[in-house]
Amino acid sequence: MKIFYSILLTFPVFLSAQIQSPKEFLGYELGEKFSRHHQVVDYYTHLSEKSEKVTLIQYGKTYEDRPLLLAFVSSKENLENLENIRLDNLKRAGIEEGTPSTNIPIVWLSYNVHGNESSSTEASMATIYELIRNGSDKSDWLEKVVVVIDPCINPDGRDRYVNFFWQNASQPYNPDPNALEHNEPWPGGRPNHYLFDLNRDWAWQTQIETKSRIKVYNQWLPQIHVDFHEQGINSPYYFAPAAQPYHELITEFQRNFQTEIGRNHAKYFDENNWFYFTKQFFDLLYPSYGDTYPTYSGAIGMTYEQAGHGRAGLGIIKQEGDSLTLKDRIAHHYTTGLSTVEIAVQHSERLLNQFSRFFGDNSALKYKTFVLKYDGNDDKFNALKSWLDDQGIRYGRATGKMKGYDYATGRTTDFSISSNDLVVTTNQPKATLAHILFEPKTKLVDSVTYDITAWGVPYAYGIQAYASEQSISVSQENPKPFQVASAPEKAYAFISKWNSMDDARFLAALLKEGVKVRFTQKSMNYKGESFDRGSLIIAKRDNKNLQGFEDRITEMANEYERSLAVIQSGFMDGGPDVGSSDVRYLERPKIALIGGEGTSSLAFGATWHFMEQELDYPVTILGSDYFGRVDLSDYNVIIMQSGWYGNFGEREMKKLIEWVSAGGRLIAVEGALNKLKDSDYSSLTAYVDEDAKKAAEKNDKEREEAARLVPYEEQEREFIKGFAPGAIYKVKMDKTHPLAFGYGDTYYTLKTGSNKVAYLDGNNVGIVVNKEDLLSGFAGQYAKEDMAESLVFGVENKGRGQIIHIVDNPLFRSFWQNGKLLMVNAMFFVGQ
Repeated sequence: MKIFYSILLTFPVFLSAQIQSPKEFLGYELGEKFSRHHQVVDYYTHLSEKSEKVTLIQYGKTYEDRPLLLAFVSSKENLENLENIRLDNLKRAGIEEGTPSTNIPIVWLSYNVHGNESSSTEASMATIYELIRNGSDKSDWLEKVVVVIDPCINPDGRDRYVNFFWQNASQPYNPDPNALEHNEPWPGGRPNHYLFDLNRDWAWQTQIETKSRIKVYNQWLPQIHVDFHEQGINSPYYFAPAAQPYHELITEFQRNFQTEIGRNHAKYFDENNWFYFTKQFFDLLYPSYGDTYPTYSGAIGMTYEQAGHGRAGLGIIKQEGDSLTLKDRIAHHYTTGLSTVEIAVQHSERLLNQFSRFFGDNSALKYKTFVLKYDGNDDKFNALKSWLDDQGIRYGRATGKMKGYDYATGRTTDFSISSNDLVVTTNQPKATLAHILFEPKTKLVDSVTYDITAWGVPYAYGIQAYASEQSISVSQENPKPFQVASAPEKAYAFISKWNSMDDARFLAALLKEGVKVRFTQKSMNYKGESFDRGSLIIAKRDNKNLQGFEDRITEMANEYERSLAVIQSGFMDGGPDVGSSDVRYLERPKIALIGGEGTSSLAFGATWHFMEQELDYPVTILGSDYFGRVDLSDYNVIIMQSGWYGNFGEREMKKLIEWVSAGGRLIAVEGALNKLKDSDYSSLTAYVDEDAKKAAEKNDKEREEAARLVPYEEQEREFIKGFAPGAIYKVKMDKTHPLAFGYGDTYYTLKTGSNKVAYLDGNNVGIVVNKEDLLSGFAGQYAKEDMAESLVFGVENKGRGQIIHIVDNPLFRSFWQNGKLLMVNAMFFVGQ
């Protein structure tokens, strides 16, 4: 079917007088230039105004205020009946009641989730035009299908890349891979404004683009979803079927139908002599991708990968000497997009029937009930419930006794359900998604996988939980509204407890307001109420210049929904008094974050987003390229997120350590520790002592000897013996240390690497004790051995300052909710 390619490049001359082709509207042929987002928006707006086959909606805006669009493409009759088609689809899923009266499948095509994988947005314009133009042989399809097109999921990242190319490309373009136009600077166009990978955010919904999109997605739940991507310039095109491991709950139909779609694509690629591959690299396991999240929500979810990425530009010479142009890339995505719609039309009845079956048959689910034990931390549970609401996962309350898997011990045991516990059952439409997100251990048929292998929601939220194979009935929860407090006539001080990010946001607001705050390092008691370590004390004496002290503090507490204890005396019934040296004055942190070349853009972006969007506290970003010229005395906290810091030489590191010794607090995270480990800058090391070092060196030598004899095809598996790609470990915490305020004796950490760090001489706040502390996910044989007796969180005193060592990044992808308070403790409490 070579007509796909010819139509793309030339377009017929018998066009509608009203509907313009991309070339007519934009003034250039697709592939000759990169289109900026405003041009794409204008073209889609033109089509929606001129064609009765297109309905356009704006479903949100990016952080940089660019519009996010969805185009609904179908026949005039279907678009007039669009709401009924949508509701009928939800009836098939059991989300709405009733029997469907229409039989129209929904195909959702998502383009450009990674900004510098830029060909797909261009391809989307070619695709929608071909579907609706007069005389197209595809127009009959629209009577039997609704095609939803998201032309650009990540406009901020895409415009970052497109602007880079426009500003740096030669005229005409230079295909030499060494040319500047093929080498993006840090951070590149792949991520969004906050440098998040939006293709890892589907389930967690931490970014505004994802939140906006999933809200609409869950109102439709398509039968097919395609996520268009790009990969390295020398790779052939990839399409389904996917690689192993598949999650075990992916149905046989979902597996087989991917193959049917792939064979249809192959037919057109074969006719055009285009290279392609299937069943390699891109697996279906991690639940937060643009293929897996739709798959676990009933769709045939697929990733399509075209060669190109941020290197290809308008054209580039590949390793075999052949050229790859933007026109080539558009043609390939254009072909698979139309081929997908074609298959959906041909098999519409099967798609709809199997979609209904997916939601109606939960017999394959091992666990029937997930119980999250209430621990008194309402903020934590409210955050979880809000996230569940975003997923469309139902929950409720129940009482009784059950047997189930204990997330904390990894053993099956009897347990009781109290009326305050949160219960999620698989007796609901989103049963499969809920099961996968909550399952304590994910079954792996292949340990070579593309992403993390553990994500259990109870671990991420730090909640004691059980997974039971027994069923139970739940009642609907009645939310408790916050009780607005009235200001007291007089107060010696207010006390606010410390155990959640809501408490952290309240503290941040107080400090920005200029309110002076203290915190207790030991538990205290006043009139029968206990206040654990980290509780905040807002004393009138400290804030004597704050007019209307009682009214203002109460007003702020109500705004942040904090219930404050009012005390009329500094004399405590137990624990330190307000004037005790154990109640420390909190000096307002002046925080800097190092970013730029040499830092991980993802880790940096997660911290930037955390500071601005979650904590709402000011941070100054210092570029790594000019760090050596900055007067560090303006800051008392510096965050050195994960990275390799290749441009930090001895001068920069010496300056940083001298700043620490003078009283600064350096928070070094994950990869940044490699700059400190086994150096003169820190006592951090991979080994406790010389004997341990010699034993490790002996082990390494034995492993190297064994690896020499491994056959070529098994070398990858040998290599991963030393890695833990996203495994959950139990961590023993010293809850008396300020870094651990608000935590208990146990924390669950997500390890995304195998960086072994030995215990410090003191202040080992969080440690992995032995290799049995691995609770979920894959860790290679050597990684398991190396993780035993290792540091996770620790504080090193250096002069008058501190280095806070954080081995596992608690802000990774911003979904590990239980780790975020630890970052606040590092910034606000440690060293005060």
